[in-house]
Amino acid sequence: MQTALTIAGSDCSGGAGIQADIKTMMANGVYAMSAITALTAQNTLGVTGIMEVTPDFLAKQLDAVFTDIRPDAVKIGMVASGALIEVIAEKLEQYHAENVVVDPVMVSTSGSRLISEEAVAVLKDKLFPLATVMTPNIPETEVLFEEKIATADDMEKAAAMIYEKYHVAILCKGGHSLNDANDYLYTDKGGEWLRGERIDNPNTHGTGCTLSSAIAAQLAKGAGLTDAVTKAKQYISGALADGLDLGRGSGPLNHGFMWS
Repeated sequence: MQTALTIAGSDCSGGAGIQADIKTMMANGVYAMSAITALTAQNTLGVTGIMEVTPDFLAKQLDAVFTDIRPDAVKIGMVASGALIEVIAEKLEQYHAENVVVDPVMVSTSGSRLISEEAVAVLKDKLFPLATVMTPNIPETEVLFEEKIATADDMEKAAAMIYEKYHVAILCKGGHSLNDANDYLYTDKGGEWLRGERIDNPNTHGTGCTLSSAIAAQLAKGAGLTDAVTKAKQYISGALADGLDLGRGSGPLNHGFMWS
């Protein structure tokens, strides 16, 4: 059985973060492992507390995983401090990690910055060069592009510029009222639009975590990048279409819906 590791924060309500990643990876047919960067107190209404792990303890988690059950792919989600990002980069290099999916969680859906400028700088300098693919949403792409993105052409220009700067494939995710379910993938072969089905479901908590974890799972199983993204998009469409409705805010997806 192929294996995948998620490095991210814990969501105690189960809709995003480590919990969503593990559910997604298992649903996509791989054995899931985790290294936790932070504990969060959150639910469908918002985040009420965050407690980071220490860099030393994160390093111990990564050593424990890589020296026993080696992951075939790695997904990296929320990492709020530069010190933790440096540990992750060091361990990925030490263990020659493959199929690294970086979801650069920098900006919330509401537009709030989630990590410091210092941490963003370390992310760009240390982690991006180790990635197989990055999966920013529109606000995160704007941070990397350093310009507003208002059209499909803007998405294409931003993806090409980010690729040329960091030499890593980028999946510029639609949404945020722009190209809703359509994402733009840019690799060393150029760019292509990957169309998706618009699902009318307000419960979208954890969609970013879910997509990047599904991509990692498909890469772990040997899929090429375009196929991995395509299958991941099919999975997330099914999880949204299932219509799970939990909580008083933006609820979670049904990661366990039946699909093949």
